[in-house]
Amino acid sequence: MVQSVNGKLFPRGIMNPLAVPFGDVRRQNISIRAELDTAIARVIESGWYILGREVTAFEEEFAAYCGVAHCVGVASGAEALYLALAALGVGPGAEVITVANACMYQVAAILQVGARPVLIDVDPATHTMDPQALAAAISSRTQAIMPVHLFGRLADMSAIMAVAQRHAIPVVEDAAQAHGAWASDADGRQRKAGAWGTLACFSFYPTKNLGALGDGGALTTDDPDIADRLRRLRMYGWGRKYHTAERGGRNSRLDELQAALLRVKLRYLDAGNAARRERAGWYAQLLAGLPLRLPSDVPGHVYHLYVIESDRRDELRAHLQAVGIGCDVHYPEPAHLQPAYVQLGYRVGSLPHTEALAGRILSLPMFPELRRAEGEQVASAVIQGLSS
Repeated sequence: MVQSVNGKLFPRGIMNPLAVPFGDVRRQNISIRAELDTAIARVIESGWYILGREVTAFEEEFAAYCGVAHCVGVASGAEALYLALAALGVGPGAEVITVANACMYQVAAILQVGARPVLIDVDPATHTMDPQALAAAISSRTQAIMPVHLFGRLADMSAIMAVAQRHAIPVVEDAAQAHGAWASDADGRQRKAGAWGTLACFSFYPTKNLGALGDGGALTTDDPDIADRLRRLRMYGWGRKYHTAERGGRNSRLDELQAALLRVKLRYLDAGNAARRERAGWYAQLLAGLPLRLPSDVPGHVYHLYVIESDRRDELRAHLQAVGIGCDVHYPEPAHLQPAYVQLGYRVGSLPHTEALAGRILSLPMFPELRRAEGEQVASAVIQGLSS
């Protein structure tokens, strides 16, 4: 079986015929292959593969990078969201306020602890939680607030934290798309994702700005009691071996191999983020003046994704795919409209900004190793798609 792209035939399922890939994690991994191989060998030779020296060292290094006291490595970003709520004691009868435009991960975690997701609209300019909508949604049952740092940009954490502090409600940052992103606080200090809320959740899925070579996640916090509870919850709830001290525990451990690889890749995170910002600058120049809305280049944005908006999104997407340009929609169906969550009671029109954005957004290729010629090829295809 073959497939045709731009008039060329390629074996189906054997090679990627895209002229420009949406992402290519192989480029970075190959460039640092020797260091990754050394880390892998070190773990194999150690004979210790779960919760050993590599995990401890990575936790210390990532906590220092984020500017917090504690980091707890876990199995994935989705697990981190669940464990964050469990560590805060959120459960049946509680409400957790979050947004619906980050697919379904937050909603799934909230439901897993038995709480009710309260979904609010986003600021259409930032695609992140609207602080005014947050203030209006607070109730006597609100036990946590879960803003999402989307596409590499922090939510308006100064305003969100002000609302949370007025009501003494803990904040759980979903920082899965924001490794190294930062914003200035009210005192003008730069604070990274993971250092704003009561605790924060990270994913190390391979395509993230800091990606493992498999699944992995972590939580960061300045609260030593929360950190201790997280360490128990990630390991069956054990206080000591075979002694269960916490309900709600599960097997959710970052393994030694992924931790060792992440230690290598953490050293390249800032350079990778700088390269992403440079490529965002290319797009801003190449796509200027088109009938598109481009991302705002705010300080601290690390461009996990480069997301444009177009009234002709579906036509443009089809054109890019036809000429071999990788693209995607993050995300096409908001959580409140997904079939599994009908029981929450939301309907079309419940979150107008969220729904409008879902029909307009399109993610273009964005990764640190994207070549200038590839960026120009993407821009040329966008221009052609809009003029057809």
